[in-house]
Amino acid sequence: MDAIQEERDQRLIKTLQHNWALEMDGVAMYTALAEREKNPERKTIFRKLGEMEHRHAEQWARRLQALSAPVPTTHSGRGHATRIAMTPGGLQAIILAIEEEERGDVADYTHQLREVKDEETAAILREVILDEYGQAQILKRLYAQSSPRSALDYLLRRERQGTGSWIGDAIYGINDGLGAIFGIVSGVSGATLGNSKFVLLAGLAGMIASALSMGSGAYLAAKSEREIYEAELQREREALRANPDEAKEEMAIFYQLKGIPDDDAAKIADYLAARPEQFLRTVAAEKLHLTEDALSHPITSAVSGSLSTAVGAFIPIIPFFFLTGYPAVAAAATVSLVAHFAVGAAKSLVTVRSWWSSGLEMTLVGAVEGPT
Repeated sequence: MDAIQEERDQRLIKTLQHNWALEMDGVAMYTALAEREKNPERKTIFRKLGEMEHRHAEQWARRLQALSAPVPTTHSGRGHATRIAMTPGGLQAIILAIEEEERGDVADYTHQLREVKDEETAAILREVILDEYGQAQILKRLYAQSSPRSALDYLLRRERQGTGSWIGDAIYGINDGLGAIFGIVSGVSGATLGNSKFVLLAGLAGMIASALSMGSGAYLAAKSEREIYEAELQREREALRANPDEAKEEMAIFYQLKGIPDDDAAKIADYLAARPEQFLRTVAAEKLHLTEDALSHPITSAVSGSLSTAVGAFIPIIPFFFLTGYPAVAAAATVSLVAHFAVGAAKSLVTVRSWWSSGLEMTLVGAVEGPT
C-alpha cells in the first residue's frame, strides 16, 4: 500500500511540475508579445495575461513546496513562445494560435481534474480553468478589435445575439443593406459623373441581390445552427449511453467550476442523469451554450433577413430619384446615417440600453462600414 501511495505522490509531483513549466511557458509567451506590441492597450492586456500565468505558476510552486517536492528552476521557455513567434499572418493569426494553445491547456487541466485525488490540487485546477476561460474571452475581444472589418463583424454579431431571433436578423439585414448599397451608388455615381439612371439601375440590382443573398445566408445559418445543435445532442446522447458515470462526472465538474460545493454538484448531476433528455439539454446549455429556444427558425430568419435588407438597401437609393452628382451622394450618406441611428434607437425598445446610446453605436457601425 505504501508503494502504491508513493507512486501516486510521485505522479502528482510530476504533474505539478509539468503545470508549473506550462504556466511559465505562458509567461514567456505573453511577455514576448507585450514587448513587441506597439498598441498601448494591447501591450497592457498581454502584460496582464502574463501576470495571470505567473500567478498560476506560483500556485503550483506553493503546492509543490507543501508536498516537500522540488520546484523546477528552469523551463523550456520556448514551447508556446516559439510557436506563437513563428506564426505567420499578423495579430489575428497569432491570437488564433494562442487560443489553440489555451484550449489544449484547458483540456489538459480538465483531464487532470477528473483524475486527481488531491483536493488541494483540485481546488487550484478549478481556479486555473476558470481563469483560462476568462482569458479566452479576452482573446476573442482582441481578435475582434484587430482589424476594422473584424471589429465591425463583432459588433454586428453582438447586435444579432443581443436582440434574438428575427429581430436580430432584421437589424443585421438593414445595416447590411444600408452599407452595401450606399457603397454601390456612390461608386457608380462617381464613375458615371452622377448619371442617375445608371445609379438607380445599379442600386436596385444591388438591392435585389443583397436581399436574396442575406435571406439565403440567414436561412442556411439558422438551419446549420439547428443541425449543429442536434448533432451535438446526439453525440452527448451516445456518450451518456456509453459512459454514464463519466458523463455525470463531467457535468458535476461544470457545476463545481461555478462554485457549487462538490457534494451538491454531484447530486445535481445524479438528478439530471436520471432524466436523460433533461440531462442532454442541460449539457447543451452549460457546455455548448446552446438552447433550443434560442435557435432561430430558418424560414423566419430568411424572410426577416431578406425584407429588412431590401428596406435598408432602398434608403440610399431614394435621393437619386430627385438629385444627381455629389448632392445626391451627400444626401444618400446623410439619410443612411440617419437611418442607422433610427434603427439603433428603435432597437432600444427590446433592450435595456438607452435609445441615444444604441443609436450612436449603430451610427458608428454605419460610418465604419460605409467607406469599406
